[in-house]
Amino acid sequence: MADGCACDRHAHMYLTVSEALTRGLAVADPVTGTETLPLIDAIGRVLAEDCTSKVDMPTFDNSAMDGYAVRTADLGDGPMFNLPVAGRVAAGDSGAHDAPAGSALRIFTGAPVPADFDAVLMQEDCDATADGIRFDRRPKPGQHIRRAGEDLKAGTPILRRGCEITAREAAALASAGYGEVKVSRKIKVTIFSTGSELRQPGEALGPGQIYNSNRYMLRALLDKPWIELTDRGPVEDNPDRLEKVLREACDTSDLIVTTGGVSVGDEDHMPRLFAEIGGQPDVMKVAMKPGKPIMFGRRGNGLYVGLPGNPVSAYVTWQIIGSHMMARRAGLHHAPHTPEQAVLAEPLERRAGRQEYRPVVIEGTSPDGTPRLRLMAPSYSGRVALLAQADGLAIIPAETETLPQGHGLQFLRF
Repeated sequence: MADGCACDRHAHMYLTVSEALTRGLAVADPVTGTETLPLIDAIGRVLAEDCTSKVDMPTFDNSAMDGYAVRTADLGDGPMFNLPVAGRVAAGDSGAHDAPAGSALRIFTGAPVPADFDAVLMQEDCDATADGIRFDRRPKPGQHIRRAGEDLKAGTPILRRGCEITAREAAALASAGYGEVKVSRKIKVTIFSTGSELRQPGEALGPGQIYNSNRYMLRALLDKPWIELTDRGPVEDNPDRLEKVLREACDTSDLIVTTGGVSVGDEDHMPRLFAEIGGQPDVMKVAMKPGKPIMFGRRGNGLYVGLPGNPVSAYVTWQIIGSHMMARRAGLHHAPHTPEQAVLAEPLERRAGRQEYRPVVIEGTSPDGTPRLRLMAPSYSGRVALLAQADGLAIIPAETETLPQGHGLQFLRF
């Protein structure tokens, strides 16, 4: 850890990542408005109500095994037991039967256990005879029977509002009897990239021009079932044109995300333009690497997030701050990204001052199964291809100058 002064001499002028995120979340209130959808159409959306089970789970006593249902009271003292098999019960049957006392029923996994049968023998524990089964181990009452409600009782909470309905949530809702659910409306998001130098992939590049990678990065990051996306493409550095597009986006969107134009250069128009159309901009310098300049603010219903133009900086800033603001705006209650613990595969030396998000490659695991991280090039802020080759981002605290091999640190997996 740092104990000297070889740190960024301007770092004290910056906000910490935590401070910047707190300020961003403070203006990112959740959208209002819900709709009720069939469960099949609600997959991927944000749940807008707390849900309790409508039924006991399971809804009836059922067999946990393929085998034979028996009445333990019918069994003698052994040591060998012989029972005739009087019928069969499969999944989907009613469970009604007319099996006489002292008989067994062939039963299959998930089939209802008839009311007067109190144990299930696994078929592997039985030998078939000419008219029934033989076994030498007395079953205990309740053996291999899943009782009604043992997983969940009707009325028990299963999901809280604000969760994304993915595979696990959809399965729980279906099992609990939900044919339809209430979800938050989709949030309306508009994106555009600023810069007269931008060209689309496939076009010829002229002097001073670059391909617009930010557009495609944002399209991928915002490809969510709970987002209604409008892509305004690249917008040249013309203040009148930028103001028109920005005003229209604020009038029609819940969230506006742009890249470029948020720093202090002559062609960085976004803070001034946002203020001129009635917005309340908050331009921050954040003690993070890469990143540093980020802007956000509100105008009416529109929440504006301005990311740096550098693609790697834009990606990291979005992941660390912007995505959390968007999740809150959408009504999601969980964090988009949760760090995990990892260890360094090699020593680290760096200049302290800003919290760093260094691309890393997983290079095996430590003896306890923790990922071992190999740090990629220390100069990476403009290297999009390097980011694409990484397995995630190591989180290096601002005050850290050196760390030995094997030292623990947090890691955001891609």
